[in-house]
Formats: sequence, structure tokens, C-alpha cells
Amino acid sequence: MGFEMHPRLTTDCATLCDLPLSTALLARDPRFHWVILVPRIAGLRDLHDVPPEHRAALFDEIETVSGALGRIVDADKINVAALGNQVSQLHVHVIARRRDDPTWPDPVWSAPAADAALAGAELAARAQRIKEEIST
Repeated sequence: MGFEMHPRLTTDCATLCDLPLSTALLARDPRFHWVILVPRIAGLRDLHDVPPEHRAALFDEIETVSGALGRIVDADKINVAALGNQVSQLHVHVIARRRDDPTWPDPVWSAPAADAALAGAELAARAQRIKEEIST
């Protein structure tokens, strides 16, 4: 069985780009600059399941995305998490946080759902800005 993206990830996110190991997705919550990395390896559930020969690449991608988001929003903190309670496929959340964001200092998951999903021109502009910053 080959790699397949979990359908909930494709529903809740927009595809940003493919990095060497992972597909980078943009979470559609307009309140946060939030990227989800999904390693394109079938059967991964947890970080410790990543084969040793791919661990450095995943960490490098987390570092690249963290730096990009941090620069874009002048982040006070970058949160990195691989929870998987609702989607068991391994995916790594990289979220730029600021002291003035709507849920600071609580986790983003404690916030009620956004009034509207990031879409249209706003989604395209944010995605383009993140892709540009990732590639620098």
C-alpha cells in the first residue's frame, strides 16, 4: 500500500508545496499562520515511527517552516506538535504564535472554530507568502 493523505487533512487544509520528505499544508484558520507537514511515507502514526534515515529530513523541514512562519509574523513562539488524536496519520503542526493572537497563551485548539475559513484571494496570498519564505 502506497502513501495516501488522510481525507480530513485535505478537507481542512490547502496544499502549499512538496518538500523533500513532506507535503506542506496550510491550515485554513485565518487567525493563525499554521502549516502542517505530512511525511510522504505510508503507515506512519507517530514521530518514533519515522525511519531513522528520514528523521533528519523531517527535522530540517520543521526548522525551515518554523523559521519562515516566525519571520512572516514576527512570532513570539513557534509551537510544534504531532498529536494525532483525531487524524492518526503522522502530521506535524507548525504554528506561529504571537502574544496578541486570539488564544494566547492557551493552545490554538482551545479556541472556538473560526467564523470563516481562509479562502479565495486571502488564502492564495498567504500561501504564496509562505512558499516564498520557505524557499529562501
